[in-house]
Amino acid sequence: MNYYELSFAVEDEDGYRRDLLINALGDMGFDTFEETENGFNAYIPVDNFNEEQLIAILNPFYDEFPLSYTVKLIEQQNWNEVWESNFEPISIGDEIYVRATFHQPRPEFKYEIVIDPKMAFGTGHHQTTAMVLQFILENDFAGKNVLDMGCGTGILAIMAAKLNAKHVTAIDYDPICYESTLENAALNAVNNITALCGSKEVIPDEQYDTILANINRNILLDQMERYAEVLKPGGEIYFSGFYETPDLEIITKAAGQYGLKYIAHKKDKDWVAAKFIK
Repeated sequence: MNYYELSFAVEDEDGYRRDLLINALGDMGFDTFEETENGFNAYIPVDNFNEEQLIAILNPFYDEFPLSYTVKLIEQQNWNEVWESNFEPISIGDEIYVRATFHQPRPEFKYEIVIDPKMAFGTGHHQTTAMVLQFILENDFAGKNVLDMGCGTGILAIMAAKLNAKHVTAIDYDPICYESTLENAALNAVNNITALCGSKEVIPDEQYDTILANINRNILLDQMERYAEVLKPGGEIYFSGFYETPDLEIITKAAGQYGLKYIAHKKDKDWVAAKFIK
């Protein structure tokens, strides 16, 4: 499948404008985003791209702040080469080693996660994913029913499964992420992950001990009420994918309305992962 790469230049000190744009573009069918020095790149399958729809989406933003974009065709045979060439193995502390299928194993690490680097967010390289992995290591997942929202490659779901979670439900609206989660679960020989394609509307009507939600601020705010409905009293929820200022205060205030109490957060540069308990 061929993709269009749209490179957006946005004047944005705190990331808020970028998040608004990404949220709007996601509704249109853009399925992968990458930060750049001057803004971000957004990727969409050629068959899903509609320039008239894009212009209609962007018009309100032009009145609020300066932005511009360029369009480039990315052919499929080059796309996967780019992702593979940019994928380097990483470690989380001295316990987790994340590698691709074409990297050598490191048996000295307690946990190894193998990720096939396709067009899905969540290889562990981004600060938000790494911080949630740190939280996962610090907490008990044994025997728990876990929900992973915005699962991307399935990396967080896989780590929870490796820590003896009873069952993990992994959900992403992107079909590529859904397929990637299934493939990566098989690569890691974990068989207690159920992957679903969709958003908050496909969350099963059951109770979860732990919820992992590494998405972005706007989606978290939109879906938080549903998270609170399916989280057991005393259950833990980990939010990530947003900035410390002003997002953490906004997230904490919204969470309080649904009985979710702030416990602690981690920070890496401006990015934040936070723990709440119901």
